[in-house]
Amino acid sequence: MSKLSMFIALVLSAIMPVTSVFAATPSQPIVIGVSKIVAHPALDAVEKGIQDQLAAAKINATFDLQNANGDIGTAASIANKFQSEKVTLAVGIATPTSQSLVNTLKGIPIVFSAVTDPVKAGLVPSLKGATKPVTGVSDMTPVKQQIELLLKIKKIKRLGHIYTSSEENAVVLAGVVKQACKELGLEYVETTVSKSAEVKQAVQAIIKRVDALYISTDNTVVSALSAIADVAKKNRVPIMSADPSSAEKYPILAAWGFDYYKMGRVTGEMIIEILNGKKAEQMPTRFMTKTSDVDLLINLDVAKKLGLTIPKDIVKSANKVIENSKLINK
Repeated sequence: MSKLSMFIALVLSAIMPVTSVFAATPSQPIVIGVSKIVAHPALDAVEKGIQDQLAAAKINATFDLQNANGDIGTAASIANKFQSEKVTLAVGIATPTSQSLVNTLKGIPIVFSAVTDPVKAGLVPSLKGATKPVTGVSDMTPVKQQIELLLKIKKIKRLGHIYTSSEENAVVLAGVVKQACKELGLEYVETTVSKSAEVKQAVQAIIKRVDALYISTDNTVVSALSAIADVAKKNRVPIMSADPSSAEKYPILAAWGFDYYKMGRVTGEMIIEILNGKKAEQMPTRFMTKTSDVDLLINLDVAKKLGLTIPKDIVKSANKVIENSKLINK
């Protein structure tokens, strides 16, 4: 090949669109296995974001959407299903399902999403990369800032926290909440559950001993948010949540956290990069760091019923406000 021919080839390769190395064909379709620990608005939004991102990139993929319904045994069965069917790539939404995929799959790239601490969960040895084809998106949440926001709305002495003792990300966050309370001079009151059916009873056990409740991105607990909100409402106890998506439907005073649909889109971007030839093990864990990645929801109706006045600067900074039973997206 002459130097001119080589130059032309290089130019063409630079301007031509990248074609997926996993381009679907009748004999080798792209199958994305998605394992979700439980159905609730935040995790459902991640799932939708992933699908929309691949559709926007015109990736012709089939999705095998699986829900473990909060059961670790079911999560393991889903992982075995994906291995036996040799999916092109597997996605774990939340920590337990991601752990099952990493512990089971061999030779199949794995992308996790909505995982608080992927290193402590044993998914990757470092946030910079892995030895196995595993990478993904973390939803480590700003716990102390969330509690400080609550304190600007209501002065409290005792903060209640319910979490799942068997869910790694929930345990990690419980430690962060406890430390934040210590730093802020608050009494920390905790109670644990092992499944969503236990959540209402757990809340009832501590509701008389707390001035407010903090709900983290604990999937088992968030899936029972309706029960928590019911108990809190009857006892006039405000709730600060880290999940704005779920808070839209229930009487939650304030919720500050990630836009999980956008997290799904970011997860989809990582999937596309892998389908286009990038090695998952060489991709660092990604974090949602943009201001636009975060939502702040303020429920003025709940504040009014609790006799609280939300500072004007907080209402102004919120991009979601519920007033007169209507959700206003700014």
